[in-house]
Amino acid sequence: PVKDILVQAQKDHILSLCTASPIQALTELVWNALDADAFDVKVDVIQNPLGGIDAIRVSDDGLGVNALQADTHFGNLGGSWKRDADKTPLSGRVLHGSKGKGRFKAFALGNRVEWRTTLKTPSGLRSFVLAGAADNPGHFTLEDVATPGPDTGTEVMITDIRNALGSLLDTSWVVQQLASHFALYLKAYPNVRIYFQGLLVNPVIVQHASQTYHLKSSEGSKAELQVIEWKTKQNRGKVVFCNADGFALHEVDAAVRPGSGFNFTAYLISPRFAALHEENLLILEDMHPEVKAFLDAARDILRRHFRERREAITAEMLQQWQTDGIYPYSGAPADEAEAAARQRFNACALTIRSYSDNFDVFSVLEKKLLFRLLRETLDAK
Repeated sequence: PVKDILVQAQKDHILSLCTASPIQALTELVWNALDADAFDVKVDVIQNPLGGIDAIRVSDDGLGVNALQADTHFGNLGGSWKRDADKTPLSGRVLHGSKGKGRFKAFALGNRVEWRTTLKTPSGLRSFVLAGAADNPGHFTLEDVATPGPDTGTEVMITDIRNALGSLLDTSWVVQQLASHFALYLKAYPNVRIYFQGLLVNPVIVQHASQTYHLKSSEGSKAELQVIEWKTKQNRGKVVFCNADGFALHEVDAAVRPGSGFNFTAYLISPRFAALHEENLLILEDMHPEVKAFLDAARDILRRHFRERREAITAEMLQQWQTDGIYPYSGAPADEAEAAARQRFNACALTIRSYSDNFDVFSVLEKKLLFRLLRETLDAK
């Protein structure tokens, strides 16, 4: 028999929860799997022969959706089982969601969603299908499956796909976005694996460098600043406020110019931020003295970090040019005038390299000729 489950909330409120960008919706579905104690989460975009998207599948090996209490777990918005817990039941990992809102993000991807789930019960494994449609997202159906699955877990199958999901076909970009979002979680729980289109979402693959700094507020609260530099281009650099377990609570524009070639996210981690977040104080940013002090300190560290990184990269580059024999000077500068001339040359050469798409593929001879012409041009002024 099919059972109807009605969500106890106003329809316009439920509809407001169904909106999200494609990557935000995917992220929320992955969080739901992780909160169900999944160790392996697999996201697949299923394409049709014309290259369009037929379906999106998110499968996990977690504990399953407790369909036996579906009226409570699916029917009460804000009544998620996670509300009264702070750790996952099996492995004790920190929970992300607690309001039962995440499932509605699936409707941002497609108009039809099925949760095919298997869970352990006192009488053995049982499987169920929970289904809903975007035109009435407050109404779900629950159906018992005659033959249970081989083990616990959930497969979310989204069909009748919305049109604006083209970004999910850019596999490397999606992997980058997921790696950026789950970076600290995957560091904290190295036995957890997330896959997109069969590719492992591993922050180490997409991060270029990582460095940790420690800071303390005038009130004595301590925080850790993890600066992760990404290999591929991100949006503007962000400072992300996180609780002690690395969960993102609030993010702001870093408002720091790192220099060309640097793409970064800075995670500001402290148990203090969970309390500030609960009081809705993190969103005040520059208006709240303690939050502002942490943000100012983080930005100072970021400015120093990238200044030192630029200096180190410059020194490495100059050494490489000298080793390759393309640097148009040799030995120590003869006098202050030549030292100044070298500084001008270095600045121009580094700028050319930074803005040229072809510099690194030039031959040694081509680079040598370019640098000689650059020196002659500067010396002629």
